[in-house]
Amino acid sequence: MDGVQAANSGHPGMPMGMADVSAVLWLKYLKQSPAQPHWADRDRFVLSAGHGSMLLYSLLHLAGYKLPLEELKRFRQLGSLTPGHPEYGHTDGVETTTGPLSQGLANAVGMALAEQMMAARFNTPEARLVDHYTYVISGDGCLMEGLSHEACSLAGHLRIGKLILFYDSNRITIEGSTSLAYSDNVRQRFESYGWHVLEMDGHNLEEIDRTIAAARAVLDRPVIVITHTHIAHGAPHLHDSHKAHGEPLGADEIKATKEALAMPAEAFHVPEAVRALFAARAREMHSACAAWEQRRAAVFAAHPELAASWESFQKQALPADLGAKLAALCDAKPIATRSASGKMIQTLAAELPWLVGGSADLAPSTKTLMDKQASVKPGEFAGRNLHFGIREHAMAAIMNGMTLHGGFRVYGATFFVFSDYCRPSVRLAAIMSLPVIYVFTHDSFYVGEDGPTHEPVEHTASFRCMPNVSVIRPADATETAAAWLAALRHATGPTLLLLTRQNLPVLDRTKFPPAAMLEKGAYTLWQSAPGAPEMILIASGSEVSLALDAAKVLAADTRVRVVSMPSWDIFERQTADYKNEALPPACTRRLSIEAGCTFGWERYTGTRGKQLGLDHFGLSGPYEKLAEKFGFTVANVVKVAKTL
Repeated sequence: MDGVQAANSGHPGMPMGMADVSAVLWLKYLKQSPAQPHWADRDRFVLSAGHGSMLLYSLLHLAGYKLPLEELKRFRQLGSLTPGHPEYGHTDGVETTTGPLSQGLANAVGMALAEQMMAARFNTPEARLVDHYTYVISGDGCLMEGLSHEACSLAGHLRIGKLILFYDSNRITIEGSTSLAYSDNVRQRFESYGWHVLEMDGHNLEEIDRTIAAARAVLDRPVIVITHTHIAHGAPHLHDSHKAHGEPLGADEIKATKEALAMPAEAFHVPEAVRALFAARAREMHSACAAWEQRRAAVFAAHPELAASWESFQKQALPADLGAKLAALCDAKPIATRSASGKMIQTLAAELPWLVGGSADLAPSTKTLMDKQASVKPGEFAGRNLHFGIREHAMAAIMNGMTLHGGFRVYGATFFVFSDYCRPSVRLAAIMSLPVIYVFTHDSFYVGEDGPTHEPVEHTASFRCMPNVSVIRPADATETAAAWLAALRHATGPTLLLLTRQNLPVLDRTKFPPAAMLEKGAYTLWQSAPGAPEMILIASGSEVSLALDAAKVLAADTRVRVVSMPSWDIFERQTADYKNEALPPACTRRLSIEAGCTFGWERYTGTRGKQLGLDHFGLSGPYEKLAEKFGFTVANVVKVAKTL
């Protein structure tokens, strides 16, 4: 109450309603050690209802994390450790960034899945090195969001154990009672998913204790605990009121609540008995962590190969010769970059045991199946291929959760046009700097006969403007190999690999610069004659070969340069000298060529240049016919270039 009141902003009702459940969970069951916040075998606690962040901050403070009371007093203030919604990497003990409803729940599914997969690899008869639970609190809003259906359906199908969802059923949303828009039978819904369903009174401590114990005993499937609570529990006048959802209680109501609960009137008061309870729990968990470390050391001493494997999964170091091995897969035969990527993935599977991934039911088309590896199946978690089903939204959020858990590098795939379903989770991965990898295939109107619904036009531009997202559109098989290496080396945010459906010529790297130049973002691929260029054609992906062919025609009249630009964001990280070398400012006759929206290309073509792209939706037809209609031919490129 006090934190929200001090900020004059926030959500006091949900934290008050779930305080009883949280007290029992944190003081008796949650396995964590504030002194070792990154303990690999800690339980994960996710507040999917992130608007109730004062609950999490209060718990972290009391538990002994690096979150002093002064920071709670600065709730929602600029520069504080207590932002409006929990932020991963910003506040000690926060496991994931939550706020967009149901994202935390889907992240928790990913965390629990990673726990089961790590357990399948590292637990031995002598010791269970991976043996922890994932707890998540969600509210009515989380369960209304479609993401919750996708994620919970998959969790139930896979029979993911040690995942316990507390559904805070307080029957209140911002507009009023949930009866305005929501009448789902949550029990039947989750039973149909294959979850174990429990119910409890969220304000009866003994019942909470018994129910959590019962939930923990179910190990062969996820558990939902339908928790009947009252928003703003204890507030005399705002108890069960939607007004307690998103605004402070007010000084008078706080005073009345504290009187009703026999609490001191002092703001931010913490009884010494409460501090003693949490301190005792912290000591107990510190000892538990130390005991786990001793068990791990004993197991690793007896099984050095297991120790080496554990180290590999934690550090995820790349072999020094990985780039050479990927490049060796490229031959002269034209090949779609999605197919070239598929070849890379087979080598990556053999070289990187910690790499796992899957597709939203499109692996045969995205070429993302690891051929010699098993699949994760219901109750079987030793495999490496993930089958997300037609659930792009859940796939992306689960990938985030698996990455947050640690131990795996995760990729996910679908057609690029369906990245719209992934976008909220891509954005959160960018905010959290998570190195997830997206394999987005069928990257342009060259999808052809499927028509405009399946032909991404604006998608490349829209992701390029999302902060901290690396977008790579390779020109051929050789650049695809370099793109995979760049994605694996990129550790501070998501990478999007945009790959073609259609075959592309393979550039002969004995005649052209090495494909490793991709890690500069853009580079001079070819120039007709020495000296300063008089015209520059800039292209990405499937249009690079087109630019080369056109440049050879234009070379009869002008000194022309072709620049391959697979990644704007990587190029922007280069020095000013390098950027000016690739795109000399004195050369203003510039033409960009890309099978997508031209939006943004003026950054590189300048006001005197032109852009050849597709600023409208596509059509259904053979892709060769579409290329001719939309002007992606040598003749049209030459025609447009000559107008410069």
